[in-house]
Amino acid sequence: MKNNWETESRIGNCSNRHQGNYKKVLAVCSAGLLRSPTIAWVLSQKPYEYNCRAAGYVNDYALIKVDNVLLTWADEIVCADTEHYFFIKDILDELGLRTRILNLQLPDIYEYRNPKLVKLIREKYNESLG
Repeated sequence: MKNNWETESRIGNCSNRHQGNYKKVLAVCSAGLLRSPTIAWVLSQKPYEYNCRAAGYVNDYALIKVDNVLLTWADEIVCADTEHYFFIKDILDELGLRTRILNLQLPDIYEYRNPKLVKLIREKYNESLG
């Protein structure tokens, strides 16, 4: 477990001015290995060009785990499916954060950066923009 000063230092980095004015997007899936890194990659490319990170929410599987610092950092959170959406929504409510959260409802059947997954992410994300 990180001690308090490490967490405070990380939270301080959330507002680092050198990140520019790019929208900060946290992509979330179960392990943070396939869907969420693909979401982050897609949204970091044109036409979006967002500042993106990916994380997983299942402690036993996640390489980079969703935590309060990542949730505080994000301007928007994009979840791969409904289970992730409700998990994140509950934490945001507990933290009193009103961060926009989207659910792309992506099936867990694709490899990292699979062209079909990339196309599906673009389609569903664009739909969410209205």
